[in-house]
Amino acid sequence: MTRTYFAIPSSRPNTPLLDEINYPADLRRLSKKELNQLADELREFLIYSVAQSGGHFGAGLGVIELTIALHYVFNTPEDNLIWDVGHQTYPHKILTGRKKDIQTIRSKGGLHPFTSIEESEYDSFGAGHSSTSISAALGMAVASPEKKHVAIIGDGAMTAGMAYEALAHAGSLDSDILVILNDNNMSISRNVGGFSNYLARIWASKLYSSIREGGKTALRFIPSAKSFAKKAETHFKGMLAPGTLFEELGFNYIGPMDGHNLRETIRTLSNLKDLKGPKLLHLITQKGKGFEPAEKKPITFHALNKFESENKKPNGTKYSAVFGEWLCNKAETGDKNLFAITPAMSEGSGMNEFAEKYPEKFFDVAIAEQHSMTFAAGLAKEGKKPILAIYSTFLQRAYDQLIHDVTLQNLDVTLAIDRAGFVGGDGATHAGIFDVSFLRCIPNMIIMSPSDEAECWKMLSTGYNYQGPAAIRYPRGEGPGAEILKNFDCLEIGKAKLINDVDSEIVIFSFGNVLDLSLDIADELNCSLIDMRFIKPLDEELIEKYAKNCKHLISIEENVISGGAGSAVNEFLSTIGFSEKLKIFGIPDEFPIVGSQADQREAAGLTKKEIIRKLSLELKLEKLNKKISTQ
Repeated sequence: MTRTYFAIPSSRPNTPLLDEINYPADLRRLSKKELNQLADELREFLIYSVAQSGGHFGAGLGVIELTIALHYVFNTPEDNLIWDVGHQTYPHKILTGRKKDIQTIRSKGGLHPFTSIEESEYDSFGAGHSSTSISAALGMAVASPEKKHVAIIGDGAMTAGMAYEALAHAGSLDSDILVILNDNNMSISRNVGGFSNYLARIWASKLYSSIREGGKTALRFIPSAKSFAKKAETHFKGMLAPGTLFEELGFNYIGPMDGHNLRETIRTLSNLKDLKGPKLLHLITQKGKGFEPAEKKPITFHALNKFESENKKPNGTKYSAVFGEWLCNKAETGDKNLFAITPAMSEGSGMNEFAEKYPEKFFDVAIAEQHSMTFAAGLAKEGKKPILAIYSTFLQRAYDQLIHDVTLQNLDVTLAIDRAGFVGGDGATHAGIFDVSFLRCIPNMIIMSPSDEAECWKMLSTGYNYQGPAAIRYPRGEGPGAEILKNFDCLEIGKAKLINDVDSEIVIFSFGNVLDLSLDIADELNCSLIDMRFIKPLDEELIEKYAKNCKHLISIEENVISGGAGSAVNEFLSTIGFSEKLKIFGIPDEFPIVGSQADQREAAGLTKKEIIRKLSLELKLEKLNKKISTQ
């Protein structure tokens, strides 16, 4: 019986069994009776730890028993556990040598927020994006058939096409692979706990397996009879459990069963461990299991914010909230052609209010980025005005569809690209630092990047009114606090905004959310400053004007330098003979560190101190050399 907790512990809980567990080998020395106590201790320790560090919460609580069972039954790290997404792996990290560091997760110099092959040999494959686990596990199974390979994937991740591509391939190869479907979208009823557990135990048993394999051997010379027997088995299972699809793909389906029943889970995994061929175990779990507030509000407790002791400087409105409000206000004008789409990121993208008010105009297509893009293209082809709200990091997964289905046909699709730039604790897997580079090279696209909330609002209106593919990329978190004029006036396409125009040898071209940083540097240098607004098309007229009159041109952006906005400026300057004047500041050719957005900017050299230091050295400006030490 799972123990339920009602509040976050104010101090580190007493965990005598867990204290003795440093690695899975220690876990395997416990009796099965002791494992239930360990599960309670691990759950309480996780509740306490995530409250201190911040991070993903509900998903980890939902796999406490499964994590213990997997490490108890399988010989990790020799056997491979491949966790999909990886946000549920905090318990796994605690049991695999990282218990004392778990409160450093998502912090500078701390543990990765997801699985990382660089961090631990127990992390068999790196994760962060969804639906990759089955493909990776199958590749490992083909490469190392002597090992056991287990993919753990959630019901949400199973909605993506890539998961089914991998299932179909695995079924055709007949490889020894176990897929665990961690289904937390269903409640655990008495039927699941009783009769379904009984069926799962039968189908995973050695007796059933021997009868099944014996039948295959006996009928191998009679293909028609063998085919009939396979269909009969599949249809029999289909009458009793929801596994027909997986059976048709070539998997031996077991379940559904209660994923919080530690004893039954261990028994079933032990039976499946040596069963040949592709197998799928369907477990029903509950997000936030064992913590009552999270059980009642799983979306609210998907993740916890870190308890902050310092006073946080108040900022403006979150960019996702700006988008959400703009979307609702636009719908209130009676625009019948407006449609909004998200690939499973309604809450994060600020779309919940719109979804409630205008359900007929809102489509959450689940984790299906490719489909979301082409679905938007289909809407646009029939004269509608779709807005696809998508995180920068997930836009990568819909790149072919963007080129082939949207821009090649010059269809009227607006992309509201959230989480552009550094994203902080989620690290490299979720960093939105490549979109400028991979969008800028596509014909028919216009690309905008706002410097504050008011600019974001204007750009959403501009992109929506533009006849063709338009992208507005905005960062994670809050803006600087600019007042928004909530009308639907548009910007002139390709025109920048002059912030400072002074008699100076230096001008700064600032792109997007780095304007505050650019302002600080411009004040220090007493130089001109331009908020570029548009990455494509550039304001070439203004760039040329300053290129002819200034000795030094500086561009600053929060995207990789390779192919970024500064590169676009450089390409234009090369056509008019001034490229040698430009100095580009952006993200270097490396993945971001784990840490806050401020930590990541510091590591990338995107701070006032570091930019001025580099300018003083590389441009040998006498004025700067007087202000800053170059040592």
